[in-house]
Amino acid sequence: MTSIIKLQTFSGAYDDSLCLAYLLQVDEFHFLLDCGWREDLNMKHINELKKYIGQIDAVLLTYPDLYHLGSLPYLVGKCGLSCPIYATVPVYKMGQMFMYDFFQSHHNTEDFDLFTLDDVDAAFDKIIQLKYSQTMSLRGKGHGLQITPIPGGHMIGGTIWKIVKEGEEEIVYAVDYNHKKERHLNGCMLETIGRPHVLITDAFNAKYVQARRRARDEQLMTNILTTMRNDGNVMIAVDTAGRVLELAHLLDQMWRTAESGLSVYSLALLNNVSYNVVEFAKSQVEWMSDKIMKSFEDKRNNPFQFRHVQLCHSLAELNRVPEPKVVLASVPDLQCGFSKELFLQWCSNTKNSIILTSRSSPGTLTRNLIDNPSKKKVDIQVNHRVKLSGDELEEYLQRKHEKKEKERLAAKLREREQEQESSDESETEMEEEIGYSGEAKHDLMVQGQDRSKQGFFKQTKKTYPMFPFVEEKIRCDEYGEYIKHEDFRFDDVGEEEKMETETETETEKPNKKEEEKTEIPTRCVSVTKTFDILAHVHFIDFEGRSDGESIRKILGNIRPRELILVHGNPESTEALASYCRSQAGMIQGAVHTPKVNEIVDVTKESHIYQVKLRDSVVSRVPFTKTHGMEMGWIDAMVDFIKFKPDTFDEQKDKNKNQAAEEDAGSEPELVPTLVPLPSSQIPPHSAVFINEPRLSDFKQILINEGITAEFSAGILLCCGGNIALRKNEAGRIQLEGVLSEDYYKVRDLLYGQYAIV
Repeated sequence: MTSIIKLQTFSGAYDDSLCLAYLLQVDEFHFLLDCGWREDLNMKHINELKKYIGQIDAVLLTYPDLYHLGSLPYLVGKCGLSCPIYATVPVYKMGQMFMYDFFQSHHNTEDFDLFTLDDVDAAFDKIIQLKYSQTMSLRGKGHGLQITPIPGGHMIGGTIWKIVKEGEEEIVYAVDYNHKKERHLNGCMLETIGRPHVLITDAFNAKYVQARRRARDEQLMTNILTTMRNDGNVMIAVDTAGRVLELAHLLDQMWRTAESGLSVYSLALLNNVSYNVVEFAKSQVEWMSDKIMKSFEDKRNNPFQFRHVQLCHSLAELNRVPEPKVVLASVPDLQCGFSKELFLQWCSNTKNSIILTSRSSPGTLTRNLIDNPSKKKVDIQVNHRVKLSGDELEEYLQRKHEKKEKERLAAKLREREQEQESSDESETEMEEEIGYSGEAKHDLMVQGQDRSKQGFFKQTKKTYPMFPFVEEKIRCDEYGEYIKHEDFRFDDVGEEEKMETETETETEKPNKKEEEKTEIPTRCVSVTKTFDILAHVHFIDFEGRSDGESIRKILGNIRPRELILVHGNPESTEALASYCRSQAGMIQGAVHTPKVNEIVDVTKESHIYQVKLRDSVVSRVPFTKTHGMEMGWIDAMVDFIKFKPDTFDEQKDKNKNQAAEEDAGSEPELVPTLVPLPSSQIPPHSAVFINEPRLSDFKQILINEGITAEFSAGILLCCGGNIALRKNEAGRIQLEGVLSEDYYKVRDLLYGQYAIV
């Protein structure tokens, strides 16, 4: 390859972290591959990523969960990320559901200010939605690059990204994929990609042995049945809109079969956006498995038209569901949300069961329970909101009143400024208004009246008599003139309308009371408590990832030239790397295992370098346009100059202090830079003709210019055979003929087909 290819890792490389964030450089273009966030919202890798916000040209999202796009609202809303973001349609829709539920889960129990729901909307508005196998050609800085999403399994809309440089081989980014067919999803199509130049893949499950699907389903059903028959409740910790679809589909099928004996028990899905998640799933059947597609086409059966699953959005709604019951609650790590609240309520009862369906990052409650299954006591930080009272309530109300007063004054100032800007009257007209506001001597202007007001210079403008009139200012907003409701109100209101208004006010009263209840101010309280774990805790793997044996087989079939292993702890990463190195002919190049904040250079050609151009060099170069590009000849020398790395290019105007602090902390780097040569040292060079025109196309150009041209034995003859054009063995066009005006005209037309530098 003749392109510069580098990968920088921010999170999810040679460590236990599940969140992924990588910066891929292809020549001048920079892709951000995923932008995940840890469950504890650690800012370490985010602070490092913020330094490169100005360099990111596009973002590629693979899955809709927190580990793959969790920091997107923060980067867009708080850091000024403004580049295009590419994802499949389900990742766009379900990703919104993930972030809404994640925000609300934190907001319900703590003061969450890292981003807002407006930031979530702003981030997802930037997403360009693609379908599988839809090739998108990038423009501008990314001219010649193409990206294609390929099915990756694991979650609905899950993507493997193929990045192709025009005329060269491809780069494949494949993480968390699943090659196995599931109930609602097909497997990935990674094996259809043949020998890519660079494969970026994960080693998360390299040493993991996965149980068979039938064994996992039987274990789940056995646990549910035994708990239900003992009058206990089952809480299944799931995500918001990804793997929950597989489990909800499975459980609804279990409840439908009369032989299972589960139909007498309750089944509920509990998260902040459960209704929207199910509605989106109903509308995305074309993204699901072939079996579901066929069933929908033949019988119009939608698998997510649930018969037994009850959708709940709060604990109050869940309490109305009769016990014993099975609850699918978000989030899977038990750090926040309804799953944590249910765990705190149900863990001390021996009749209940807690089922964990996925491994989370180290340090979370779920990971602690999986790694220590015999643990009977656990310390948990409990966050909850308490209503304000006494002095705290008075202080809050006073601050709220002051804030409202400031907003009212600011709104008044804005209105005055808008009125002044929208006023069409000049200063002289304002003076006339002031004059008319006093006592007018006459209705009509009398000759010689107000002569004292005339200036020194003679006025050529004629004045005409008129009545004193002050034009009324029309107030308007962006939609036009303000509407006065009084002008459209009827005085005579019938008795029926009065009755309707009375009933409306009566129905509005309880709603207003509910609103008043929700507006009661609260504060967050955090307490660490010790809980006894008496309930049965089980881990049943429903992660939907390929296991170690399958990963090794897939890599053996793909046989990439260069392999970069990310997203795996040191043991699994080294195990997979040593296996790939030991297999003869499996990897033609090197196997790279980068650590966090390391840069991997997989550029094949060793003589390619990236240099900076000084403005003094560029200003001297005469550029020639060809095929949408500008080319020029540069005579310069390479010098190593110290530059500070680009940090917050777009945010420096908005937050200069923060940018100054980061610039002060960053050390300058030696960067190869082209500086101009002295004019006396610039050597002469022969002209370079850039292009490969075809004689058939040039023949049409000659005919359009009124010059006769025809082919004879592969030679293009012009002007009655006096001029001939032919291609030699090297592919260059040779021009022969009698020196004349026609010869020079043909030569000029031929030169016009090249970019000459």
